[in-house]
Amino acid sequence: MIAALEDFCRAVLSAAGADAATTDAATRAMLHGSRLGIDSHGVRLLHHYVTVLTKGRVNPRPQMRFASAFGAVASLDANDGHGALASYRAMEHAVQLAACFGIGAVAIRNSSHFGPAGAYAMAAADAGYIGLAVCNSDSFVRLHDGARRFHGTNPIACAVPVPENRPWLLDMATSAIPYNRVQLYKSTGQKLPADVASAAGGEETDDPQRVEMLAPLGGAFGFKGAGLAGLVEILSAVLTGMKLSFDLAPMAGPDLSTPRGLGAFMLAIRPDAFIDLRTFQDGMRRYVETLRNSPARAGARVLAPGDREWVAADRREADGIPIDPETERAFRELALRFGVNLCLAG
Repeated sequence: MIAALEDFCRAVLSAAGADAATTDAATRAMLHGSRLGIDSHGVRLLHHYVTVLTKGRVNPRPQMRFASAFGAVASLDANDGHGALASYRAMEHAVQLAACFGIGAVAIRNSSHFGPAGAYAMAAADAGYIGLAVCNSDSFVRLHDGARRFHGTNPIACAVPVPENRPWLLDMATSAIPYNRVQLYKSTGQKLPADVASAAGGEETDDPQRVEMLAPLGGAFGFKGAGLAGLVEILSAVLTGMKLSFDLAPMAGPDLSTPRGLGAFMLAIRPDAFIDLRTFQDGMRRYVETLRNSPARAGARVLAPGDREWVAADRREADGIPIDPETERAFRELALRFGVNLCLAG
């Protein structure tokens, strides 16, 4: 079922006019999200991506170029292309820089929504490097004690290779939850958890239909989440010369024809530039093993960052990727529109 879903995404994106590189990158990123249980940033984004590719917001055939370089630092002009393509290319280049200099940093300009941040951090970890990926987004998160939208969900992702194991993977929004999860809860008819979202005026709500803004990560200590969001804002927007969250056009429109001008930031670190590789690997192995074996509270289990996602990946590899009702309806519409076969069973 996963292979069929991947084929469907590729066929639809290609039929919508995306070039091969954009099709590959967008599908790879969406499948990363869906495989690891990050459904808010998985294949449910396909309909949105087709919309912005065909209406003009996202360039379906961009000519991306590295606009400047200085030692271990570079900037990528994404030419208003898909954020996944820009981010994979930037992280690949950051890894190349780190191979030479020990560290590589790439600032991305003129990009668009990039989906699951962990996908790009993982690209570095798969090559044996530490990867960090951040991106700001349109304003949807109130400040701590704030009563209007200010930051975006502004994700932070970091992946670190672990010998004979899957990477240590942190992938988090700096809001209490990402906005796309509100959309997912709307589709499935679920109530939101407490203290993650607000209605107009800043009062808390668990009804996804009433959500006007998200809360920053941290609950009563939300100033910490707001501060982390600010860090992402500086690296993604200020450092790249791109728009701040409160100046960005909303992801959902109504204008889906004007490029949004997003920035992002990718960092790769070569571990053996700082310490011999064996020592680094032994340290990571011992850290993760000790973490997982730490005493847990009654009825609980201590997990390393990424463990929940790896459990989801194994389960979905065996059972397939679940598709929520709204996404299934969108897929059937896309299948009919582009004459692409849709098979969600099995």
